[in-house]
Amino acid sequence: QVEWSVLRKWNGEKMVYLKNWGEGWGFMPSDRAVVFVDNHDNQRGHGAGGASILTFFDARLYKMGVGFMLAHPYGFTRVMSSFSWPRNFVNGKDVNDWIGPPSNADGSTMSVTINADTTCSNGWVCEHRWRQIRNMVGFRNVVDGEPFINWWDNGSNQIAFGRGNKGFIIFNNDDWNLDVTLKTGLPGGTYCDIISGQKENDYCTGEKIQVGSDGSAHFQISNTKEDPFVAIHIDSKL
Repeated sequence: QVEWSVLRKWNGEKMVYLKNWGEGWGFMPSDRAVVFVDNHDNQRGHGAGGASILTFFDARLYKMGVGFMLAHPYGFTRVMSSFSWPRNFVNGKDVNDWIGPPSNADGSTMSVTINADTTCSNGWVCEHRWRQIRNMVGFRNVVDGEPFINWWDNGSNQIAFGRGNKGFIIFNNDDWNLDVTLKTGLPGGTYCDIISGQKENDYCTGEKIQVGSDGSAHFQISNTKEDPFVAIHIDSKL
């Protein structure tokens, strides 16, 4: 499981500590590991992790956690898809943790409502359909088998890394803006950031990142941005 307390910055935890995350943290070999941010049990407070667990209720940090997991080569990743329920905490425990999926008056489970933008509603969360997560699944597929390279950090909660010459991701979980030029390992050209948008034909619906002939790119990420991370890969090149 991704170390939730790192993203929450509890007890002085920082994203810089993720540099050797995986086997470097004493985890089992990558080819034997199933990696996930949350599941149906721990998002209800059952099992290990307690209040540190990241779920769709913490959407901003959750997307960052899933993004990191999918960009990193460690393990076999598992993406969650949930339904919502009305949490009610009494003495630190959610007394509504027993509530099941959206249901009709006769007790049958409601059909999943799909919105025009392909996300879900009517009580269904469908994290796997969120643009940021859906596009990061694509990122993982594109960079499959590529090495973990070009790590960068600011000693705190701004980190970046590449996957061979096929993908690059950068996060800002600090309380100040990120402004840095980094070596991405990618071929020169204009890329569409798959977090703020996506490539549609030859058009980018989000921010564009210019990679120079030397593979370097300039990144600016506000600490108040809705999704304070950027990801590009060779298939998002315009």
